[in-house]
Amino acid sequence: MSKAPSKMNDAVDLLDADHVAVKKLFTQFKKLSEAKAPGDERKALADKICKELTVHAEIEEQIFYPATRAAVHDDDLLNEAEVEHACAKDLIAQISGMDADEELFDAKVIVLGEYIDHHVEEEREEMFPKARKSEMDLKAMVTDLKALKEELIANYEMPA
Repeated sequence: MSKAPSKMNDAVDLLDADHVAVKKLFTQFKKLSEAKAPGDERKALADKICKELTVHAEIEEQIFYPATRAAVHDDDLLNEAEVEHACAKDLIAQISGMDADEELFDAKVIVLGEYIDHHVEEEREEMFPKARKSEMDLKAMVTDLKALKEELIANYEMPA
């Protein structure tokens, strides 16, 4: 994965902090999987990953992506990001509906992590720099992103 962008205390930093946090969770999951940890431990961590990703995707889709689409005018980039989100959500729903001891559970979580790595790299290398070069008020957007994130976490239900 590429390096994180420099810190400016703006929307990009908030979104990228989520990226860093979930990367750590995926690393923990992989270690649990390799250690053949009990299913309840792996399932609890996978559920946490799914929650973090679901909330993150929602704040991007509701606030960041529409503002970026309007300011950056790169429909291909935003369309690809939205398709990647849809595919990730499908895998999240599969993982959420599984028991940790089912065949392919660990593989699906690990593949989701690899998929997210790819998505994060594209955001960091393409979308975030374009957003920062645009007229977007990324500092003001932080308040809206944080508020929506808190609301979504408070009302979170596992995807079905």
